[in-house]
Amino acid sequence: MRQSLARQVVGRTVRSVALRRSDMVHGRTTCAALLCGHRIHRVLRHGKQLALLGSGTGDARRNGCVCVHLGMSGSLRFIRPPDIAARRMPQSAGFPPHTHVVWVLDDTSELRFADPRRFGGIWTFSSDHALYRERWHRLGADAMVIKPSQLYARLSRSDRSVKAALLDQSVVAGLGNIYVDELLFRCGLNPLIRSSQLDAVCVRDMVRRMRRLLSRATLLGGSTLRDHADSSGRPGRFQTVHRVYGRGGQPCPRCGDELCTTRVAGRTTVYCRACQPPA
Repeated sequence: MRQSLARQVVGRTVRSVALRRSDMVHGRTTCAALLCGHRIHRVLRHGKQLALLGSGTGDARRNGCVCVHLGMSGSLRFIRPPDIAARRMPQSAGFPPHTHVVWVLDDTSELRFADPRRFGGIWTFSSDHALYRERWHRLGADAMVIKPSQLYARLSRSDRSVKAALLDQSVVAGLGNIYVDELLFRCGLNPLIRSSQLDAVCVRDMVRRMRRLLSRATLLGGSTLRDHADSSGRPGRFQTVHRVYGRGGQPCPRCGDELCTTRVAGRTTVYCRACQPPA
């Protein structure tokens, strides 16, 4: 999402903003706070959250930052000028249902934030420094850059199951249910093993596999099961190579035993009893 969005909006100036549901925005809800008049100069990501950084035209003091959390069903869609008329919906005041914020850019293209289930949202900040200080400081190190020593320090202090700990965004930011199941299978770890049972060597191997897994998933555009797509609406393809997630009852791709399904930390969990034995 970040990569596709950066290619489309960096260097563009926001000409106007339509705020269609103000309760989806946290912080200041003025057009200026939502980057109207700003040139977008960077798109950041930390864990599962994105941020658009803007610089006020002709005034360095007018920097701004908009953080976007997509939640379970949110989307950011970049609509090019030729496609805008075709994607208007008369029954919803010109936009598809559940469209909450629309940024109109200097070439008349649009960036639309939609979220049918409203588990996501938008947060406005005066700068990227304020974003880190007020919001992102509560997140753990990003899963793509976390050091083995950082992850080991956090896991060794917890008696929660390793799956519950890895889902906690304050432990490591960026892993969701799909990628935790896939990661634990690749590591041969039972999802119910206590985090504190993992030694430093095991965690080092986990971080190496984590980076490899997420890099490949990013290359394939992520996993599209229902809502996920990039900013152009293209679905991901990583779900075609899932080894365990969503495959409960099917043969294990490694040993052929039936994959079992349970619930851990309130989330559906699929693993192989033979390849991921209990401690």
